[in-house]
Amino acid sequence: MSTAAGEYTPQELMVVCAARQIRDGEVVFVGMRLPLIAFALAKRTHAPTAVGLFENGLVRDTPSPELLLTMGDAPNILGAEWATRTVALMGLLAQGCAQLGFVGGAEVDRFGNLNTSYVGRREHPTVKLPGSGGGADIASLAGRLAIIMAHDRKRFPERVSYVTSPGYGDGGDWRERVGLPRGGPAAVITTLAVLGFTDDTHEMELRSWHPGGSPEGVRAQTGWDLRVAADATETPAPTADELRIIRECDPQGFWTR
Repeated sequence: MSTAAGEYTPQELMVVCAARQIRDGEVVFVGMRLPLIAFALAKRTHAPTAVGLFENGLVRDTPSPELLLTMGDAPNILGAEWATRTVALMGLLAQGCAQLGFVGGAEVDRFGNLNTSYVGRREHPTVKLPGSGGGADIASLAGRLAIIMAHDRKRFPERVSYVTSPGYGDGGDWRERVGLPRGGPAAVITTLAVLGFTDDTHEMELRSWHPGGSPEGVRAQTGWDLRVAADATETPAPTADELRIIRECDPQGFWTR
């Protein structure tokens, strides 16, 4: 893809979209891969006072100066505000201290439920997946959730094979009925689009399609009759400054190429 700022990859655009979800002053449960760079981008642009929580027990006020391949890499530990244990970070989630959490998944459905457990029947699954990790905790307890994943019909079924991490269940007031006091998915950032959820039914809807794509193209890769928001538009392309920062954070393109 290209813009006046130059050529960019779908992953770089996803990083930019993810960074735009982070608000200044927020505590963010960062997550692996693209969210690592999105946090660094947000800190260096519009959200300088955001604080990052990392699932292995780290709290950082400043992003790692070096590219991270795992959360436990030494550069992520060096300079951390707090190096504790995973259970302490989950305690912060339970207290409602994290305004935003990032997660990924193998499948997501029309109400934002995520599957990272298995595909197919429980007794004889066709694909076995890694499981929850901290995904269910983040989806249940963060103030709002941002989901990052590739976009095709297999990954976007009308109903996931298994709910590993809850979104809005079967819609409406489901989270309130089952005792989840806050949160729920706010954005699904994909290789094709940015999607959100309606205020009443909490059904997924298209908010923006990426440059070079179209609403019809996004709907064709979604396993149900995807709604299109009345104000849906094309996703703003990365700026030259955003691309510069991303490439300074990931100079070899390990996560973004």
